Amino acid sequence: MPSKADEPQRLEPAAVVLDLDKPVPDALRGAVLALGNFDGVHRGHAELARGAAAIAGERGTRPAAFTFEPHPRSIFRPEEPVFRLTSPQLKLEGLTEAGFAQVFVLPFDREIAAIPAEQFIDDLLIGRLGAAGLVCGYDFHFGKGRTGSPEMLQAHGLAADIPVAVVPPYSWQGEPVSSTLIRTALEAGDVARAAEFLGRPWLVRGLVTHGDKRGRELGYPTANMQLSRDCRLRHGIYAVRMKIDGVWHDGVASFGRRPTFDDGAPRLETFVFDFSGDLYGQRVDVAFVDWLRGEEKFDSLEALIVQMDADSARARDILAGTPPFLP
Repeated sequence: MPSKADEPQRLEPAAVVLDLDKPVPDALRGAVLALGNFDGVHRGHAELARGAAAIAGERGTRPAAFTFEPHPRSIFRPEEPVFRLTSPQLKLEGLTEAGFAQVFVLPFDREIAAIPAEQFIDDLLIGRLGAAGLVCGYDFHFGKGRTGSPEMLQAHGLAADIPVAVVPPYSWQGEPVSSTLIRTALEAGDVARAAEFLGRPWLVRGLVTHGDKRGRELGYPTANMQLSRDCRLRHGIYAVRMKIDGVWHDGVASFGRRPTFDDGAPRLETFVFDFSGDLYGQRVDVAFVDWLRGEEKFDSLEALIVQMDADSARARDILAGTPPFLP
């Protein structure tokens, strides 16, 4: 029997980081595995969760997600980092909320990428993890040279007498949902459209840090956060909500380089309405509800304050008509 030291590293109660040099405990084997990168955990990914749950119900077991970290593109094209829709932690939370009883995370590197597709299926998914079923999207490819395909999974599943479901493109409002489509919407600042395809507002999580205190001097004290360097959200002003100690608060946020002042590194600055607590050092979520305007350079602080007043009023109106978020 494997000792406790042999167990794969755990990130969260429902997440397990796989170590291919160690055996997988029997208690973790035998799930129906849904395979994918799952960036964003969007409506299309929810279809994979439903498919895995259906097969798991038939087989008397549980649905689990099988994913990779970091995103494979960061290994093969580090000079062109992919705009991640969800941090690893937010992805794990999203997969759990989607209904997966477990999340298996395979640390991705060039050694993993060199595993032949057939070996990936037979030795890892079916052999090591004892998959009771497999689910993937129609465009899922894997293994050395990305030669693994849904058709290959179905053939190997048939040989092993386990069901394999291939989920077709899932459309919302007439468009096939994909992480690429959501990234494109965010790059255009269309956070409301991104939310439609995600099934919830797009959000970021980060540590509130000390800024230059200019907002406080202008009557708009802000919570400042550095977003990931790969973030390509359009610079501008947004109606947002911030989750503080489990409670969502309305606010207005600026993401950009502050052209009126310093044109510095991109930073997210959020003014939380009707809030006076100290947020420094706290880790908070900011959910983007709607786009207000692009980033501008103002000729005077007076003109900037007038515009900030208008932005705040408009954000309040938008958020007043937006249903509250669930935790």
